[in-house]
Amino acid sequence: MSPMRTTLRRAGTVAALTAVGLLTAAGAAFAHVTVHPESYAKGATDGVLTFRVPNEEDTAATTKVQVFLPTDHPILGVLVTPQDGWTAQVTTTKLKKPVKTDDGTITDAVSEITWTGGRIRHGQYQDFNVAFGQLPDDTEQLTFKTLQTYSDGNVARWIEETQKGGEEPENPAPVLQLTVKGAEEGGDSGSGASAAASSTTTEKSSGSTTKAAATSDSTARGLGIAGLVVGVLGLAAAGFAITRARTRTSASE
Repeated sequence: MSPMRTTLRRAGTVAALTAVGLLTAAGAAFAHVTVHPESYAKGATDGVLTFRVPNEEDTAATTKVQVFLPTDHPILGVLVTPQDGWTAQVTTTKLKKPVKTDDGTITDAVSEITWTGGRIRHGQYQDFNVAFGQLPDDTEQLTFKTLQTYSDGNVARWIEETQKGGEEPENPAPVLQLTVKGAEEGGDSGSGASAAASSTTTEKSSGSTTKAAATSDSTARGLGIAGLVVGVLGLAAAGFAITRARTRTSASE
């Protein structure tokens, strides 16, 4: 075998192994249980969290999903959306530190939601929607440890927390980032200011256009009147010339 063919074969083998590695890594990443959206503003109210659960087993179906909500930074007013084929069981826990709100003091919060009865088969995923009344405003993120039970009895434990600045663990728990509320409000304010500036510029432009149109119209009218005057004077001059010519002819006769 020639050196060229050997080199090409080796290059092809390396490329194939690299592709397999990338696909495996991508498959592992997409197999994780995740929460969507990935971030909310601190203290956000009246929103929805979606827990996406994919099936990573070839020969078994997911039959049970348990999501644990943090109680050290509780989510208030949790409601579960009905899912076809699934039954949700909600567990509440008494809070060590009650939360004061405008509607009163909250002493209990949802700590676990368990879905059973349905099946997520190979190559499928299921979205579980959870509505909330208010998110906490005293933390940077919320971690939702999750257990995924399969029909063969195996349990995938998505409970490892990702350390700040560190690599993602093998079995990461879904994490919701909580952003600074003021920054988002500032962004909205900036958008409003830009819109106002744009509106003002448009109004000025419109005003300038109107003035220019009025000036142009006045000029056109002035030119039109001047043209009529010139035309009348021209006719008068022509008439005078004809009359004078006729007078001269009569006198010569």
